[in-house]
Amino acid sequence: MRSVSVLGATGSIGESAFDLLIRAGGPKTYRTVALTGAANVARLAEMARALQAEIAVTALPEKLDDLRAALAGSGIEAAAGPAAIAEAAARPADWTLSAIIGAAGLPPGLEVLRRGGILALANKESLVAAGGLVMAEAARSKARILPVDSEHSALFQALGSESLENVDSVTITASGGAFRDWPLERLARATVAEASCHPNWSMGQRITIDSASMFNKALEVIEAHEFFGIDEGRIKVLVHPQSIIHAMVSHRDGGSIAHLGAPDMRHAIGYALNWPRRAPLPVPQLDLAAIGNLTFATPDETRWPALRLAREVIRAGGAAGAVLNAAKEQALDDFIAGRIRFTDMAGAVERALDACAAESGFGDSPGDLDTVLAWDARGRHLAACTAGAA
Repeated sequence: MRSVSVLGATGSIGESAFDLLIRAGGPKTYRTVALTGAANVARLAEMARALQAEIAVTALPEKLDDLRAALAGSGIEAAAGPAAIAEAAARPADWTLSAIIGAAGLPPGLEVLRRGGILALANKESLVAAGGLVMAEAARSKARILPVDSEHSALFQALGSESLENVDSVTITASGGAFRDWPLERLARATVAEASCHPNWSMGQRITIDSASMFNKALEVIEAHEFFGIDEGRIKVLVHPQSIIHAMVSHRDGGSIAHLGAPDMRHAIGYALNWPRRAPLPVPQLDLAAIGNLTFATPDETRWPALRLAREVIRAGGAAGAVLNAAKEQALDDFIAGRIRFTDMAGAVERALDACAAESGFGDSPGDLDTVLAWDARGRHLAACTAGAA
């Protein structure tokens, strides 16, 4: 029986993975080693009971008593805190989904890689903040990373065994988020509630706001560079409001291969879960005649400066990815808390990058987790300090 763990089980990606595991037979088909979550311990316990997990872990120590109470009589172990999440990730499992949001997903993801097996990576921040470290650890331990972002799963499938020497460029698409049709002058007045409504995808609040600001796509540009080893100049972004084409590989002979599918994360998760074979999934088949039209546009970097910052970060290398990700997370916190406007987030990130660029060691690629976390802390501090200057 194949063993699995889900890190970030109570988020939108984790919920989709849970749906697939239950539909496939749950504990009759899979042995679930670990499930982790955060504040929603009632749901975490419900999932752990349904999958008969060996351990359930909340990231919040203050929620441990609630989790233990919810699991009473089940025989399922309960634990809490970041160290406990890392320990759970280190437990042997054939397949582990990393769906923790933000830089918090990096330490447990590295634990998965150190023990080998398959890491289904939905935590794009790991590759943005520490791409060199993550890929080196996977190579050392002979672990396999399978991308779970819809765009990178699409690239993975479209590329297949194709040599990058035959690839002219790759394209990832963006819906444009909640504000793609808004006048520029209105963006400064955008509210958190307005930014939290995605036109196509059902996602958590933070990633939905990142979609509206295009910071989500900025991270994905960096992720594509780190995971596939593709030069920044060969990574393109298209605004595609229908979210049907997720990515495209264009070859040097003029031909292109695109991956199409409904905007449903269960495809990318299910592909990674069943890889290298394909299994039936509860995802609707496309009816292109019913869809009628697919449209595309070049993204406006005045509206979405995050895309420009992503390319500058790739060219800078070193610790730039760690700083950008940390500053972005801090700026998002500040926007949600009402301390800055929607349009102030990119400026806060850029100022943090500019300040760090003058510091010793910024140009060196972080070689260990402590160095990544030090730059992460620096990026957050500088973004918070510059919030008032926005």
